[in-house]
Amino acid sequence: MTDLTNWQARPTAGLARLEGTAVSLELLDWTKHMAGLETATCGAANADLWHYIPLGPFAGGTALKAAFDRAHAEQGWRTMVILCKATTEVLGMASYMRNREAHGSTEVGCVVFSHQLQRTTAATEALYLMARHVFEDLGYRRFEWKCNAANDASRRAAVRFGFTYEGTFRNDMVMKGANRDTAWYSMIDSEWPDIASAFRAWLSPENFDPNGQQQERLEACRAAL
Repeated sequence: MTDLTNWQARPTAGLARLEGTAVSLELLDWTKHMAGLETATCGAANADLWHYIPLGPFAGGTALKAAFDRAHAEQGWRTMVILCKATTEVLGMASYMRNREAHGSTEVGCVVFSHQLQRTTAATEALYLMARHVFEDLGYRRFEWKCNAANDASRRAAVRFGFTYEGTFRNDMVMKGANRDTAWYSMIDSEWPDIASAFRAWLSPENFDPNGQQQERLEACRAAL
């Protein structure tokens, strides 16, 4: 058991730019990111991205900004915009939510990956960078992932990334006129070294063939440890 006698509150997550190989993440700046987020996440063609998310869908950037400004002001979100390193194109966003600096805990949520970003190496790297930031840069103890229990894709993603299922809160919310049961997942600081090693092994160029196909699945990399 970790001795917490001298524990001190940790800095707020999401205030630093995060650099990867395929993507970089930076704190949302509407002046800089509005047009790219509107293209990547708004409009009828992107409405499906918001199906399981309490916010949205959004017809355009004005409505998107109003909703996120409210979440930032009322709930303290820190939204990170995901950018392609090669082109600086906006690929999506994800937010640090339920920020509890006194306890060293935060949640990654409102994950909106554009159709272009979904199921790519860059998407995995973006999540890795967010997790690495809280554990290695800021010394957090806990990183959370929560989703609608009916969202099978999100639940599979949580397990793939290395989060541990903790349980389901039944009748947790009324969301868009329907009941939402919420599935809770987490990873903690003692688990992070192995999870991080698996991420790095999976993201290594040696794990991909000339056509960009993975040699080992992320779960296999983690199991090998």
